[in-house]
Amino acid sequence: MALQLRIFVPPHPLIQHWLAIARDKNTPGVVFRTALKELGYWLTYEAMRGDWLPTEEGMVETPLGPTPATFVSPTAPFAMVPILRAGLALLDGAQMVMPRASTYHLGLARNEETLQPTCYLNKLPTAFDPTTRILICEPMLATGGSIALAMQELTQRQADPSLIRIISVVAAPPALKQLSEAYPALQIYAAGIDESLDDRGFIVPGLGDAGDRAFGTE
Repeated sequence: MALQLRIFVPPHPLIQHWLAIARDKNTPGVVFRTALKELGYWLTYEAMRGDWLPTEEGMVETPLGPTPATFVSPTAPFAMVPILRAGLALLDGAQMVMPRASTYHLGLARNEETLQPTCYLNKLPTAFDPTTRILICEPMLATGGSIALAMQELTQRQADPSLIRIISVVAAPPALKQLSEAYPALQIYAAGIDESLDDRGFIVPGLGDAGDRAFGTE
């Protein structure tokens, strides 16, 4: 599959460890939530690499004297958009990396017969500052319907796709292909990429329904 967008699967042992815990069908719900929180932390950390974070140079005084220092810009706008419900499980970890980012919730539900998403909660602002760095928390990129709707809502509000990054536990080719064609400047950080979907639109082998497993509603 030829992709234009950049999809990164960080080779970090802790990411692979927590992915294995999340995949295991015998993992209890409380441990599953811990696994997604940890993945939210480590994937956000990886997503912050490069020049995505604007920085400023300054000086600080150590106990022994002055030294140059680099700071994340205090004026640059940052936002997180967890896709409800399951995106909340990644949010706690992500917020540990970006504690001052604004959080805008977006609730999407998928029709299990048509596999098409509908929006039941939209807390996005009327418009984003076009320089806003946005991190989307979406554990599963499967058919691509939900993430495509989320991207549509964001770009309609002046969000710049080149400044948007997505963290996901597991991604599948249909979603990646759809995002590649529509938003080639987008960057995705996933713990794993699986091969296919089943007839219900679930990623195989995947990790099941992340929302149900995280919140004990199976």
